[in-house]
Amino acid sequence: MTDLTMSPPVSLVSPKGFHATGVHAGLKRKRKDLALLVCEQLASAAAVYTTNQFQAAPIQVTKQTLQASSGKIRAVLVNSGNANACTGDQGLTDAYAMRAKAAAHLGIEADEVAIASTGVIGQLLPMDTLLAGIELLTPESDAAQAEAFAEAILTTDTGVKTTGVRYADWETFVTVAGVAKGSGMIHPNMATMLGFVTTDAVIAPELLHIALKQSVDASFNNITVDGDSSTNDMVLVMASGASDTEEIKAGTDAYHQFTKALTDVCTDLAKQIARDGEGATTLIEVNVVGAKTDETARIIAKQVVGSSLVKTAVYGKDANWGRIIAAVGATKEPIDVGRVDIQIGSQLVLSKSVPVWFDETLASAEMGQDVVAIRIDLNDGTGTGSAYGCDLTYDYVKINASYRT
Repeated sequence: MTDLTMSPPVSLVSPKGFHATGVHAGLKRKRKDLALLVCEQLASAAAVYTTNQFQAAPIQVTKQTLQASSGKIRAVLVNSGNANACTGDQGLTDAYAMRAKAAAHLGIEADEVAIASTGVIGQLLPMDTLLAGIELLTPESDAAQAEAFAEAILTTDTGVKTTGVRYADWETFVTVAGVAKGSGMIHPNMATMLGFVTTDAVIAPELLHIALKQSVDASFNNITVDGDSSTNDMVLVMASGASDTEEIKAGTDAYHQFTKALTDVCTDLAKQIARDGEGATTLIEVNVVGAKTDETARIIAKQVVGSSLVKTAVYGKDANWGRIIAAVGATKEPIDVGRVDIQIGSQLVLSKSVPVWFDETLASAEMGQDVVAIRIDLNDGTGTGSAYGCDLTYDYVKINASYRT
């Protein structure tokens, strides 16, 4: 096997066996709002879901679908513009009707279709419009239709989020591709967004779920935009098994290579979500090293990147390390408070928990870049962890103050 390599442009339908499309059905005023992803044969599937206690109807239906089908499905139907969340029994009935209509449209069983919704909470779906829109969906295997799928799942996003990698498994290539949406209400304890990943790897549903959980923990679970966790969000992966490679088994080189590819795709999508936070101008990347454990490092990194004071300081290009050290100390993780180093961009601003001279002008200039890197060394172990977020701007308030209007 060769090392993983980033491939030429890879779309959601680049893995063998997949077709996709997206259309404007009328759920939103102008933009595409209904998407369909289909596999030519039963695909191994796995999903992880939001931990919000008010899980939307589509989440409940997709959970039931994957259980009933033993993790083998053919398609996923997604609508934007309406979350179908907190809509009671009628919302659940509508979610099942979505699934049934998509299955009938494709000529497959209802338990072979997963569904997802995103948008405004607490409103019933306009079912006549949605069901009529399903009739418009004609999935194809070209990149333009994959792009249409990526567009149709968006809400307040400023653009599509897509990525993919291809790696060699002996003499055959395996492809992993993904799309995501997410801009606000991002503070996952799973993944507060929607993400869909396709691959032509040969892998059983049970092992695919383990790989997905591992990848999500290393990627989507380490982003935050505004500290709010949504009702609808999930990441779903489908494996067509069409790559003509041997089945991936746990603990093998093939498994490690596949999980690396899956994690790379998830991490790239997670960064794109953080960078596209509502009103954001900058991606913040916090890297914690020298922790007692990797888990401690991840917790501290996410605490710092999620701090409103840190986020506003970045927006103001103010190298205020005091906000960073305060966020570090706000966690319950054990740290030696006399040994912490902090670096903002190229500037060391704190050494052994004592301030040092640094070039304020240069630090401010570096904080105006597309990516602001903050490095925190606890000097207390070998644990490392990273988290990703964005600055907090006036536009965030404007966007969310008028979300429904």
